[in-house]
This record gives sequence, C-alpha cells and structure tokens, in this order.
Amino acid sequence: MGVDLEADSLFHYQEKVCLVQIATPRACFLVDPLQIGGLSPLKPFFSNPDIRKVFHGSDYDIRCLYKDFSIEVKNLFDTQLACRFLGMQFTGLDSVLNLFYNIRLEKKFQKKDWSQRPLPDEMLAYASQDTIYLNALSKNLAEKLIEIGRLDWFLQECDIQSLVRTSAANGNPRFLKFKGAGRLGRRSLAVLEALLEFRGSAAQKIDRPLYQVIHNDLLLKLAIEKPRDMNHLRGLEVLSIKQLNRYGQQLLNVIHAAMELDPSLLPIYPRSHEPIPDAQISARIATLKKWRESAATYLEIEPGLLCNNALITAIALKNPQDAEALCGIEGIKPWQIEAVGQQIIAVLQDSYGFISRTTL
Repeated sequence: MGVDLEADSLFHYQEKVCLVQIATPRACFLVDPLQIGGLSPLKPFFSNPDIRKVFHGSDYDIRCLYKDFSIEVKNLFDTQLACRFLGMQFTGLDSVLNLFYNIRLEKKFQKKDWSQRPLPDEMLAYASQDTIYLNALSKNLAEKLIEIGRLDWFLQECDIQSLVRTSAANGNPRFLKFKGAGRLGRRSLAVLEALLEFRGSAAQKIDRPLYQVIHNDLLLKLAIEKPRDMNHLRGLEVLSIKQLNRYGQQLLNVIHAAMELDPSLLPIYPRSHEPIPDAQISARIATLKKWRESAATYLEIEPGLLCNNALITAIALKNPQDAEALCGIEGIKPWQIEAVGQQIIAVLQDSYGFISRTTL
C-alpha cells in the first residue's frame, strides 16, 4: 500500500504529523491524527510484515511515525531508494512519475500549514496524489531490480532504513548539532550555546520553527562578533528592524551573561581521540576511493550508496585480507559483500606491496 505523511514543520516549534495518506490500488484513505487523537489503530497495519508499505523517500516519515506515535514500519518498500539502486539520475517523485507515466505532480500546497482545520478540499486532493501511484510504481521498479539482480540488495537496505530514529538530545549542549560550532573558541561557544537556548525558548513561546526566530547563520555571526551594545548590534546588520525591536536587548543580555562566565565554566567542543591515520592507512583510503569511483561507474550506482566514506575508512583501518575479515567489519552489509566484497579484498591485496614500498 502507498503511504505518505504531511507535517507542519514549517509553521510550529514542535513539528507533528498532521495527516497520513494510505492508498490501495483502488482507493486512497486520509487519516487525521489530530482529529482522532493519534494513530494507535494503524499500529498493526504498519507493523504487519505481510503488508508492503510503499513510501517515496521514507527517512523523514519513518522518523516521524516513531517519534509521534511509536509506530514501527515493517516490510518497507522505498521507491526513491529503488531508483537509486537502478542508477537513475533523478529520483524525486515528480521526475520519476513523469518518466514512467508522463504525470506531473501539483506542488502548490507543498509548503502549506497542514495543521490548519478544516483542510480545504484542494489540499485533501493534493495530499492523495503522492500515494495513488506508489503501488504501480513499486511493481515496475521491483521488476527492473529483478532484471538486474538487485532486488535483494534493495530489500536489505529497506530493512535498515525502516530502523532510522530521531536522536534524543539527552541533555547534550545544543551547539553539538550546530554547523560551524566546531570552529569556535570556548568563549564563542559559550555565547553560541546561550543564544541557542534563548532562541529555543523564544520559538517555543510563539510556537514557531527555530529558523523563523533567528536563522542559524545570524546566530553564528552574533556568537563570533559578540556585540557590546545596541549600536554595535545595529552596525552588524545581522537582524531585521523587527528582530531588533523584538529581541535586540534580550540578545545583548544573553551575550553579556555568557561573556561574564568564569573561564573554568566555558564549554569545550569535544574532539575525536582517534589517532590520525598513518601514511599506509591514508594510502589505502585513497586507493579504495579510486576503486569505488570505477566500480560505481561500472555498476551504474551512486558511489556513496555502493560504499560510503565511513565504511571505506573502516575497511582501510582493518585492512581485511579475506572474506571472513571483511564480514567482521562493522557497518558492512551482506549485499555489499556480495556485490563487491572480492573486489575490495583484491584491491587491498594488490595495493599492499605498492603502499609498503612507497611509505618505507
């Protein structure tokens, strides 16, 4: 059955699932969790391994279903992932449906507030369109995957995808999930953390997404510049007039408080304690990446899907010389061992003498 979700992440502080669309080959059902108070009746459907659930780009949906309703999805078929295993250049649903069925999807309600009630008829019709083609599309893609011998590879990846979850904060500093924080000094980190806490509180109070209060780029600049007064803040030309009037003095107070923290209380950005790879490991990584480009081109598959950088590093560190050692590497999947396992071992064996000679 085809499945899709609509959420309100563009309009509220705490995003939530607002609509669930489920399509059979003959009908499409729209389920309103805001009206019925949850999705408990659908738990058996999603967890039933005998019913195929067809999503397109399922990562966000799988995370939301578990986060909001503790729903686990069994027997997932992700049509976007199938397109990637087929080596298709464009994998967006609109592009794929246009290619297979000469159909173009309506996009005008994509960024609307799905938490509003009642939902207009036009939005309800839009919500159904993404799912009504998924059943037929999944059958076509499955046939093509069977033709090239990759259906099992794909299904293994779907099983892994069905287990993705949204990570909990666990009391960790907010800056750990902030791009660019790792480049800041300890004082700037303290300012950034204080600004992030302020923005979170402000966003929660007005029930708006974080970016609608102050964008990340602006917060980072404030943490670096650390304005001393309102004139300094205006001179940075970081905030709009509306933001200055609403938050200006509060931001200055937050920055001043962080600037007065005792040096012993300043946060430290955690660094990896793993040793820097030696020359042989670095050479193996480079050799494996070069091999990956060639293998991905031959297989007509994305290099990152075939073997991502984290796995390449793990392989280079372990330097497996046989199938048993390769199978013991954390993160490697059975389909990857089947598809390119012997190639990886051969590449490492062939390059070993060359790497040793060039690093002596």
